[in-house]
Amino acid sequence: MEGKIKYEFSGKVWQHRSPGGWHFVSLPIKMAAEIRENMKWQEEGWGRLKAIACIGTLQWDTAIWFDKKANTYILPLKAKIRGQASIQADQNLNVVLWL
Repeated sequence: MEGKIKYEFSGKVWQHRSPGGWHFVSLPIKMAAEIRENMKWQEEGWGRLKAIACIGTLQWDTAIWFDKKANTYILPLKAKIRGQASIQADQNLNVVLWL
């Protein structure tokens, strides 16, 4: 991705506790701290940073959100994405992000 910074990490899929809760992957805290230090000025409301995500061969436009309680960014995984990539809760994923 031209003009974008590439980040690669592995993380476990988790589901928010609310009924029908969203699924997410948390970025490593050290990586999130680096991103926040260098890109916080680009954040939109609620700590949102536009991103392009890639899991396997599936790539999509999305955003990461800063979670103050966890002190890291989280990547939401919509049902459509989970279905296309056969992603389940508690699964370990290799993720590539371009910010």
